Amino acid sequence: MKRVVLSLAAALLLASCGNKPVAPDWQMNAQGSMERFVSAYLSGNARVESLEFDRARAEIARTGRPDLLARAELLRCAARLASLVVEPCAGFEALRADAAPPERAYADYLAGKGQASDAGLLPEAQRAVMTGGDAALAGIKDPLSQLVAAGVLFQAGKASPVTINTAVDTASAQGWRRPLLAWLTIQAQRAGQGGAADEAARVRRRIDLVEKAGRP
Repeated sequence: MKRVVLSLAAALLLASCGNKPVAPDWQMNAQGSMERFVSAYLSGNARVESLEFDRARAEIARTGRPDLLARAELLRCAARLASLVVEPCAGFEALRADAAPPERAYADYLAGKGQASDAGLLPEAQRAVMTGGDAALAGIKDPLSQLVAAGVLFQAGKASPVTINTAVDTASAQGWRRPLLAWLTIQAQRAGQGGAADEAARVRRRIDLVEKAGRP
């Protein structure tokens, strides 16, 4: 999970301390909480998700640096988009004035407003999809980055059956319940709309299995 967090947030906290040999306590605490937040969110554990994000926010706030807090908010919005929660990234927008150009470009990308001229400011995985579209999705090795890219394509109305199948397979392989349910729901809807009743029924059985697994 550590690698996933860093790839999405562009070294969210580690980059802030340059080449210092020993990271300060706030940095390590915030990084750990962000990792646990992402894991809890993707697994559908709302209580732990909220608790860990609040802890990370509190640690970052100790620095008095809204630019770092903006990065944390972007990571939260990216995880939500990976699960097909399409909504404004309100937490980031409240901090946009103090965010660096790469973070502003990433926020615009997540909102479906990315500009080709800003592609160079994006993380490598998202840059590839912005310039190469659906065809670049399979080349993204990091699972969360791949789901974020798929979410961006879906939001833009560019999610092909291959995009949806890739997102389902990725979420399933990671055991990420929340995005898996979201993408399976889209897969079932598309199958039903296409007249593939047997396929739609098969996908709904998968949805039922995942939902039952999440019940106490």
